[in-house]
Amino acid sequence: MSNRQEPSHAIDQNYSKEEDIRLNKYIAHCGFCSRRDADDYIAAGKVEVNGEVVTQMGVKVKRSDKVVVEGQALNLENFVYILLNKPKDTITTTDDPRGRDTVMDKIEEATDKRVYPVGRLDRHTMGLLLLTNDGDLANRLMHPSYEVRKTYEVESEPGLKGDELDQLARGIELEDGPVKAQSLQATPNGFVLSIFEGRNRLVRRMVEYFGSSVTKLKRIDYAGLTLEGVKMGRWRYLKKGEINALRKMVKLNALNFEG
Repeated sequence: MSNRQEPSHAIDQNYSKEEDIRLNKYIAHCGFCSRRDADDYIAAGKVEVNGEVVTQMGVKVKRSDKVVVEGQALNLENFVYILLNKPKDTITTTDDPRGRDTVMDKIEEATDKRVYPVGRLDRHTMGLLLLTNDGDLANRLMHPSYEVRKTYEVESEPGLKGDELDQLARGIELEDGPVKAQSLQATPNGFVLSIFEGRNRLVRRMVEYFGSSVTKLKRIDYAGLTLEGVKMGRWRYLKKGEINALRKMVKLNALNFEG
């Protein structure tokens, strides 16, 4: 048993007793595995609902049903929300077979729940990363249709000139489509830019478009959250108001922390 205390925002998942929940979603929200992996367990005949093996997709359960995966009885976990100031040379993954330092190592004192990173920062990118077991919130924050703002501090070699920064603000064409900075401000050592997209290595590729290479990349703002008061390599729990502000931003119902 873990001796970790629940954060003050920890809250029961907002499903009523009679609400139907897709089985793979239920398994994921119990913290057992991802939805995709849950589908594999179901297809392999390793999932029982009320004593009966279920192998077909799309089955729905209620929270009062007894769900067992590989002999382990599951229960819905309380939601947990963690903000990490990710250091350089840390992998954004839940497990690294090569034994490298991961973001999960950085938050191991925060929770014993199975939380997941919301999106990813590459190994050499520092800064703000959310981790949670609230799958609906995570999926919507990552979906491009919700246009979640991400702001980065950028330094490059050679540094981008004024006309190149102007071009970034107007928009450039990358191999996977056009992109532009939604806001951009020069700094003594580089620039700060905001984007609404989450394409792979997007900021680095925006800089490489001009023949430069990023030497420092740090995310300082995500969906209105900042790193204030959180030192490099440290974490904090989200406040209740921050959680519901995120949920409102992506059109999810607010959680009732008053019980």
